[in-house]
Amino acid sequence: MVRTPAPAPERAVRPHDLLGLPVDVAPRLLGARLHTVVDGVSIRLRITEVEAYHGLGTGPVPDPGSHARMGPTARNATMWGPPGHLYVYLSHGIHSCVNVVCGPEGTAGGVLLRAGEVIEGADAAARRRGVTGPLTAASRRDLARGPGRLGQAVGLRHALHDGIDFATGAELNGARAGLFWGEAPVEVSSGPRVGVAGLGGTGAYPWRFWIAGDPTVSAFRWGRGAFEASAGLPGAP
Repeated sequence: MVRTPAPAPERAVRPHDLLGLPVDVAPRLLGARLHTVVDGVSIRLRITEVEAYHGLGTGPVPDPGSHARMGPTARNATMWGPPGHLYVYLSHGIHSCVNVVCGPEGTAGGVLLRAGEVIEGADAAARRRGVTGPLTAASRRDLARGPGRLGQAVGLRHALHDGIDFATGAELNGARAGLFWGEAPVEVSSGPRVGVAGLGGTGAYPWRFWIAGDPTVSAFRWGRGAFEASAGLPGAP
């Protein structure tokens, strides 16, 4: 009898893996798997695009694009907590966006999950997203293409799930989350962050990272005043 070896178990991302600066941690999360179970519905997603954000006093240069640039607030409190949690914030009053908290407790840092490929639970993700009809290659590609779509697809919502602990898998308001290392991408690209206003959205902060050539990566767009601020700076698209 020929025995097929069991697949190697996924290694969980642990808090000590996230103690570095977000700009250093962010590209390492490409290819990692986010697994959520919300109200009994399971979704597994491969991360394909991320952005790094530093808080006040984190790293050698101030980050004008970060929610935590001015220090701790009620909104950004999770960013200042221990690594191993997810910071879930509300964008434009409607989109729940998911970030991996990085750095030691007492410093602020996060990696925004900008896009991913839904690898398990696509039908459930489509229902959450309001996608009707049979899933096509294009609709599958777009399920978690962009941070608002990603948050909706995996079912994590502000403020119900802000601070959820993926390191222990503890339940929070009907949700559990886990983060696991995956296969490292062959090629990683970097550039300015998407939609960030002013200098923080220019090539001075090439803190957006994505798997080169992956179809689920979102399109670049300038933030307010970022194109003007980018004049003469390296790294502009």
